[in-house]
Amino acid sequence: MRVLVLVKATAESESGALPPDDLLIEMGNFNDELLDAGVLLAGEGLHPSSDGKRVMFDGTQRTVVDGPFDPPESLVAGFWLWQVKDMDEAIAWVKRCPNPMRERSEIEIRPLYEIKELGDAVPPKVAEQERRQRERLAERK
Repeated sequence: MRVLVLVKATAESESGALPPDDLLIEMGNFNDELLDAGVLLAGEGLHPSSDGKRVMFDGTQRTVVDGPFDPPESLVAGFWLWQVKDMDEAIAWVKRCPNPMRERSEIEIRPLYEIKELGDAVPPKVAEQERRQRERLAERK
């Protein structure tokens, strides 16, 4: 199963302050462990929301809203995409993670939908399109 692991933002991460060197080293070591175990598919830190935009949809209307966005704890400061056998394995990995912030922090784990999980709810044409898209993505690697 694939899971998206979301590092929730804090007031400090939203300020744009970079983590101290020792935390960057700890997180780099943790990422090496994830890679060695075949778990890590992708992962990145994000700029604060003050550097971001939101696009609001209302029918055919599109409105762009500049960051920053509030509250910080509802935002994402970074993410990983992991391949794990189940949610228990994902939880075990998160428990091994260094605290990603210098303060109290939170990590959220969300499973990704797999096309096969949706079964008959997905029209065959859409399932085939999904298969082709995954092949194209794999070719980019």
